[in-house]
Amino acid sequence: MPLPDTMLAVIARQPGAPDVLTCVKRALPAVSRGEVLVRVAAAGVNRPDLMQRSGAPLPPGTTDVLGLEAAGTVVAVGDGVTDISVGERVMALLGGGGYAEYCMAVAAHCLPVPAGLSLEDAAGVPEAAFTVWHNLFERGRLTAGETVLIHGAASGVGTFAVQCAHAAGARVIATAGGAVKIAALQKLGVWRAVDRHEEDFVDVIADMTEGRGVDVVLDNVGGPYVARNLAAMAPGGRHVSLSFMQGQHIELDLSVLMRKGLNLTSSTLRPKSHEEKARLAAAIRQHLLPWLASGDVRPLIHATLPLSRAAEAHRCLEANENIGKVLLVPGTD
Repeated sequence: MPLPDTMLAVIARQPGAPDVLTCVKRALPAVSRGEVLVRVAAAGVNRPDLMQRSGAPLPPGTTDVLGLEAAGTVVAVGDGVTDISVGERVMALLGGGGYAEYCMAVAAHCLPVPAGLSLEDAAGVPEAAFTVWHNLFERGRLTAGETVLIHGAASGVGTFAVQCAHAAGARVIATAGGAVKIAALQKLGVWRAVDRHEEDFVDVIADMTEGRGVDVVLDNVGGPYVARNLAAMAPGGRHVSLSFMQGQHIELDLSVLMRKGLNLTSSTLRPKSHEEKARLAAAIRQHLLPWLASGDVRPLIHATLPLSRAAEAHRCLEANENIGKVLLVPGTD
């Protein structure tokens, strides 16, 4: 079937609230060397998309079409691509462009969609998989038998991290806000779910671990949480910062770090080089894809909406309503 000349895509008309998102007609992306063109089955919605919509600066050369992850069927391959063929099902980490009917992806940043995982649900995997592998396992060095504290655990990345930690043989203490999210985390099998509105996670951890603390913290809150995280950590613990929803500036008591021998680290995914993302993709194929293939890990999907309702998807994330991923699929109401 010949490809169309144009496609539906979502951009922000100007920096602002979710209502600035609009569907436009765009030419299909041109496929360059090392790239593939994907007919999008679904795209994941992530917090960096909200930042882009609000006017945050983008890496040079980034498309104004939003969307950092998508899954679909390869319809064209560029020169130099030898390990992906037309017709293959892929899920891809993108520099942008996922909120569209077609997107360009770097071949080395694509992952095969395991049998048993729907193409639509696979769109909820790449951003979470790259984030979790690099931060929880490479930087956090989580191993079997350890205990990890995951903040914001009802999010798309959080629910994926919970399942990966379990698959690795670790115990999970998870925080979230409200009874519905706590119930969802309990259903995922966490050792202890902590309602941040009702309980102090530091006290809960002291009780659950008999005063020892947790080995790893995966934190997306920042601000005043960091000092509390350190108080809840075991000797030799690793603290990994993903974002800073409550502030990027913190005050720390260095004596706590020194006395416990703690390690603080962090990373952000979007600015990483093509080479580093390719390295991470190769590691994910080896370590995480088997868990997806076996069904031990699955993206938890909160809602699936058409591209024309992208503003609604953004409002859902901004209100912290989602339990798992929010996806966009081609089409309009």
